[in-house]
Amino acid sequence: MPIYEYQCKECGHQLEAIQRFSDAPLTLCPVCEKPGLAKQLSAPSFRLKGGGWYETDFKTGKKKHGTQDGDGGGASSAPAAPTTPAAV
Repeated sequence: MPIYEYQCKECGHQLEAIQRFSDAPLTLCPVCEKPGLAKQLSAPSFRLKGGGWYETDFKTGKKKHGTQDGDGGGASSAPAAPTTPAAV
């Protein structure tokens, strides 16, 4: 669910609210209790909730970023040798 930012036009209080897209916008300020809340235009924010938010979860093939060739060993300190394309 998205996180919306609001600011009261009456008292200036700012707050964030987690709401569904289908929820009506908030209007009543929790501080001054007047109907002066307005949504603010801000950078998008979202919450990664639940499992499945790892970089390797969506990769295909044998190699995945941050993993080895399957030998279970650590990272090598020597730079990888450049490869040349095979002749066709």
